[in-house]
Amino acid sequence: MNVGILGCGYVGIELGRQLADRGHEPIGVRRSAAGVERIEAAGFEARRADVTDREALATIPDVDAVVFAASSGGRGAETAREVYVDGLQTVIDAFGERENPPERLLYTSSTGVHGDHDGAWVDEETPVEPTTDKTAVLAEAERIALEDAPEHGIDGTVARYAGLYGPDRYRLERYLEGPVTDGYLNMVHRDDAAGAVRYLLEEALARGEVVQVVDDEPVSKWPFADWLADECGVERPSKRTKAERLADDDVSEAGRRRILTSKRCSNEKLRALGYEFVYPTFREGYRDAIERFRRSSGG
Repeated sequence: MNVGILGCGYVGIELGRQLADRGHEPIGVRRSAAGVERIEAAGFEARRADVTDREALATIPDVDAVVFAASSGGRGAETAREVYVDGLQTVIDAFGERENPPERLLYTSSTGVHGDHDGAWVDEETPVEPTTDKTAVLAEAERIALEDAPEHGIDGTVARYAGLYGPDRYRLERYLEGPVTDGYLNMVHRDDAAGAVRYLLEEALARGEVVQVVDDEPVSKWPFADWLADECGVERPSKRTKAERLADDDVSEAGRRRILTSKRCSNEKLRALGYEFVYPTFREGYRDAIERFRRSSGG
């Protein structure tokens, strides 16, 4: 396959590596020169373009599949709309109107679109209930991927990512130093986030569907932090309830909503499709980070 990875960053570069290793031809697309250099350093083709710039997108060769993994860089809802909604629509129109349009579009979304379910399990059939302006934008982009792409003959797929972690994103200090606020963690290692997308493309699965990309075991932050501390050989961190955290004056309204959001995300559909996780739980996924920590601390 020829695969265009638009917004080829943390997950996209790993996806490109996996595709190239299997004989496919990925093209990573970033809007910055530094981003292009990182793609090239990873060993596959890079192009410079902004997803909102149709003329720039015209410089990208025809591909069999487009993976839309662009990021708004943690900025607000207005910027998120420009990237996820306007950008995605521009990409669909630009590629869909070509003489040789791609067969597939895969949009990487977030399990944040589910909103709060008071710790209950959610899956692809659970109605989305975004609780922030940004997650509402992500939900709108999901609709565009599934409904607008087919108007150009492109099969849309939504890969709904849980919290990403992995190399350079383990953030051990957050949990080892504390205090740790109660709540569930839904996670997926970077290599599986990329691997699941690669698998869905290679096997031609989930066309016109949503798939949650999350590992086997959502975990409460308190026992996770205690496990991590025990494995690292340090004292267990202090804890605080959600009410205690919300009592702090420094909590923004968006932060308040995130703290109050609780759910456990199921990967039953992804498992049923046949994907085999490299890191099925946090225990396997954090092993390298724990070993490095112990070596650096003399443990």
